[in-house]
Amino acid sequence: MTFVVTENCIKCKYSDCVAVCPVDAFFEGPNFLVIDPDICIDCSLCVPECAADAIYQDTEIPPDQVEFIELNAELSKIWPNIVEVIPPPEDADEWNGVENKRPMLER
Repeated sequence: MTFVVTENCIKCKYSDCVAVCPVDAFFEGPNFLVIDPDICIDCSLCVPECAADAIYQDTEIPPDQVEFIELNAELSKIWPNIVEVIPPPEDADEWNGVENKRPMLER
């Protein structure tokens, strides 16, 4: 099992989750973070730290977010590792909770 970053992270990219990950499993794209399922140890420390409530265990992911399991696996192999908290985008709070952001995902 692993944890997965889902759609609500898009354009929010709060990185408090990164600071608590004991195995540095997060990877950073232009407007989204992902978790490498091969590195994640299923500890769940990141879940309560996510200000966007965008992290789910892969076995408990909402049905409309299932595609993010594969996206996390794919993108974590090509994006750089992130190990420190960075400031979120200036408009992150405006995007938090906005639905249907999948088309806005930048690779």
